[in-house]
Amino acid sequence: MPVFYDQLNRAVDLPDIPKRIISVVPSQTELLFDLGLDDKITGITNFCTHPANKTRSKTTVGGTKKLDIDLIKTLNPDLIIANKEENDRVQIEELMNYFPVWISDINNLQGAVEMINSIGEMLDCKDKAETLTSSIIHQFDQLKPSPLKLRVAYLIWRKPYMVAGSDTFINSMLGQSGLTNAFDLSRYPEVNSDMLINARPDVIFLSSEPYPFAEKHITEFKVIVPNAKIILVDGEMFSWYGSRLLLAPEYMSGVIGAL
Repeated sequence: MPVFYDQLNRAVDLPDIPKRIISVVPSQTELLFDLGLDDKITGITNFCTHPANKTRSKTTVGGTKKLDIDLIKTLNPDLIIANKEENDRVQIEELMNYFPVWISDINNLQGAVEMINSIGEMLDCKDKAETLTSSIIHQFDQLKPSPLKLRVAYLIWRKPYMVAGSDTFINSMLGQSGLTNAFDLSRYPEVNSDMLINARPDVIFLSSEPYPFAEKHITEFKVIVPNAKIILVDGEMFSWYGSRLLLAPEYMSGVIGAL
């Protein structure tokens, strides 16, 4: 077997094609199922919910940032697939002492495409992965960005308020939709009401994850930024970077139409 490199440019030495895989990232778990690797998936996280009819039967190894290391050891995986942002660094580094760990690092659509193709090559399903990424690219090529040049504040958390910053995958998806991030800040900063007002967003997106914003929260933001349009959005469509990207362009077209 060749040496594979993850998206942190770390060499991941696999003596054979992995047969016992643990995925600790929900969007990448869904990807593995969609690549037809059901029988090789040994463990997933509590947050790996797609596809529901298949994830229910898999062993859960804790949350993305609170993994059960001892349980993972008993499952004896020959590959763990993780993500730089979504998983706890200390835990992932501990797992590296026992098992091969492949880590993704994705900030834009190109990075997602590269991740999917790399996993396909590593897990001996290269053709399926390339067919999937070709379809994803085609779908995004058909997406017509909003011509309105709207500024968007994308909220991911409440108490404290947190937004998606300019160097995130979510920001990249906003750009694909022709929208401008109202916050030119790094990663996922905490913001307050004054910062929301000063950002002058035309639109506020309240994401369904990780905080489950709902209709009852719209009034709260209307009070702070009365001139902004407040919209609930499906966070998976803006932040999942696996096979769910096939569905994202159509969803984004609907959001653009609502604006």
